[in-house]
Amino acid sequence: MLTRRTIDRVVAAALEEDAPWGDLTSAYLVPEDAVATAELVAREEGVFSGGEVFAAAFGLTDPAVDVRLTVEDGEFFGRGAVLAVVSGPARSVLTAERVALNFVQRMSGIATLTNLYVAEVAHTRARIADTRKTTPGLRVFERHAVVNGGGHNHRFSLSDAVMAKDNHLAVLAEKAVSVTAALQGAIALLPHTTHVEVEVDRLDQIEPVLAAGVGTIMLDNFSLDDLRRGVELVGGRATVDASGGVTLATVRDIAETGVDVISVGALTHSARALDLGLDMRLAGAAEPV
Repeated sequence: MLTRRTIDRVVAAALEEDAPWGDLTSAYLVPEDAVATAELVAREEGVFSGGEVFAAAFGLTDPAVDVRLTVEDGEFFGRGAVLAVVSGPARSVLTAERVALNFVQRMSGIATLTNLYVAEVAHTRARIADTRKTTPGLRVFERHAVVNGGGHNHRFSLSDAVMAKDNHLAVLAEKAVSVTAALQGAIALLPHTTHVEVEVDRLDQIEPVLAAGVGTIMLDNFSLDDLRRGVELVGGRATVDASGGVTLATVRDIAETGVDVISVGALTHSARALDLGLDMRLAGAAEPV
């Protein structure tokens, strides 16, 4: 969950990184009493995300800076739309500008890409979900953006759920340990509220995993025919999650196989930052700077 405490912690670190000893350009070039108003303008259409984060970059730099958001997270906007208005001491606005833009461009890019995936599968029951392939330290921001785009979050961290992947199963095989027995043993020890998911890459792995009573089975890099067969084999005994190389060109066909969830790493590891700009207007200026 995107909390104020998390926002302040992450944004403060970014501001410290960008101006560890202050903003030399603004401090020595911009008059101390200069006041500026700037508009966050969309250079292209998309889905907005990161409003609180954008505002925090200015507020943590200088509480005298006022930020008025004109759209909400998750809201569609067109090219040329004014998404926020920032006003206050010019030095402070200029100091926070890049960090604020970096966050809102990144988050809006993820929300926009996610929404494209969601639209492709809207006629099916499949959910679009993210993965742990996120930028270190920014996972909570990026996953918030996925939700803003209409997607869903997978487990947030290794501590949230059990998810046995191919390498876990390879270790069991090396030790000649039965997958079914190992999973049953783990489930017996886990709290009853802990979800268990297992990744398989072959059809013949499905039944031994289901025999353990897992909640979700992930079919990784299956062909479309094998996905359909896998859904039939599971037969409603577990949630079916499809993953592996999912793209906008393939996600519709994957959804139409009948899977319940499609995990898409590209939502966070390959999203393009949306083109948003901060048009600055100094007090008394006739045109944006």
